[in-house]
Amino acid sequence: MPDSSPAPALSMAATGVPGLDDILGGGFTPNRLYLIEGDPGSGKTTLALRFLLEGARAGERGLYVTLSETKEELEDVARSHGWSLDAFAICELIPSEESLLPDAQTRMFHPSEVELSETTKAVLIEVERIKPTRVVFDSLSEMRLLAQNPLRYRRQILALKQFFAGRQCTVLLLDDRTSDVSDLQLQSLAHGVVTLDQLAPEYGAERRRLRVVKMRGKPFRGGFHDFRIVRGGLEVYPRLVASEHRRPFEPGRLKSGVSALDALLGGGLDRGTSALLMGPAGSGKSSIAVQYAVAAAEAGERAAVFTFDESLTTLYARSAGLGMDLRGHVEAGRIRVHQVDPGEMSPGEFAHRVRQAVEEDGAQVVVIDSLNGYMNAMPEERFLTIQLHELLTYLGQQGVVTFLVVAQHGLLGSNMVSPVDASYLADSVVLLRYFEARGKIRRAISVIKKRSSAHEDTLREMRMGPDGIWVGEPLSDFHGVLTGLPESLGPRATPAGGTNG
Repeated sequence: MPDSSPAPALSMAATGVPGLDDILGGGFTPNRLYLIEGDPGSGKTTLALRFLLEGARAGERGLYVTLSETKEELEDVARSHGWSLDAFAICELIPSEESLLPDAQTRMFHPSEVELSETTKAVLIEVERIKPTRVVFDSLSEMRLLAQNPLRYRRQILALKQFFAGRQCTVLLLDDRTSDVSDLQLQSLAHGVVTLDQLAPEYGAERRRLRVVKMRGKPFRGGFHDFRIVRGGLEVYPRLVASEHRRPFEPGRLKSGVSALDALLGGGLDRGTSALLMGPAGSGKSSIAVQYAVAAAEAGERAAVFTFDESLTTLYARSAGLGMDLRGHVEAGRIRVHQVDPGEMSPGEFAHRVRQAVEEDGAQVVVIDSLNGYMNAMPEERFLTIQLHELLTYLGQQGVVTFLVVAQHGLLGSNMVSPVDASYLADSVVLLRYFEARGKIRRAISVIKKRSSAHEDTLREMRMGPDGIWVGEPLSDFHGVLTGLPESLGPRATPAGGTNG
């Protein structure tokens, strides 16, 4: 009777890059040969060095075979990350100065036959001497040049694969893709293939991303994943898949501390929902979002504010002018304010920062101010709306109340234009407008959508001042408020001001 019991799980060869290990399901399957390909400058050498250092940390022997960079150059790279390369061996196979002399040139055989044979022999001798568990071969472009033709090159790589297979080695082959065409034959020989890309937007820092092209015998997270080269190695941001992050949470409602605003929203915002605050510049969108964050902090919860458009100085000053002690809550650690540099952050990194705020800092309220800045920070990125949908779904499954701020184009009138249509993504939509009445420019607020419960369908006047946010009674004495030029239906008493919390 055949044995149907599952095979024992192999201990993965961790890469030393937590994000990449997450994508690979723990790391590389040991004792296999892998291809790491990417253009020059994409981070292959950094990843390879980190892979060997992680092996050394686990007590494994490592060997770095270099055909393109000198040992001094590798040490310079390591020094920039604060590493020492003493933990593994380096085999330097760069041609010496003597090989350039006329007397050193062969006459009877083609140079490729001699040099390729000598290079391969040197690698095998070094492997037999050191008996490493992890090997990095840098780079295949030199082997390709030595081989001169595809047949000899493929046979040489296949021979190397068979040689390492019998010696319990996990091997990374680095390829800088300098050949004219993609080498699919090489990809077919490797047990797994990881590609690294470097993109140059028209403005801002370069963007890097990686993709696992194939990985035999194990699941992995497909698609592109953003990453950065930082001091200490690579910082990889796995693509967010909301379905992988479900967790139960206690239902409830988040209140703003302004009773009329909560009444407008049917008693507050439900946990695990998102609210879109739309309106022209200066209408109070960011102030309402901060009001909710401060109210959550005063209730003992944590909040995170991601600001694309305002400096921290301006944000603190504006909040203090409305009677909100935002700075005090930040200093106490109840609110974290993250100022996003639009030219430096990729969508994957932004989603990763939001996840950190929720999972590590315990944020139960997240403010993204604004979606205009989010879209403008990544103008060449496609499918940002899909990424935003995945992020909102994730936050909802964590029980987080999310506020999205959108500044519409225009000031007065109902024909306002939004730079991005995110209204279908949000669970609640709050609309703010300016209108003219009795010689003054005033603000109106209304809720036009709330999926989780009933809400008021009225228009209310809103004011902001040193005492905070004030929301008045429904504007029942006016008609056409959303046009910006309403008609008065009769006299009404307008409160002089103050809060109604």
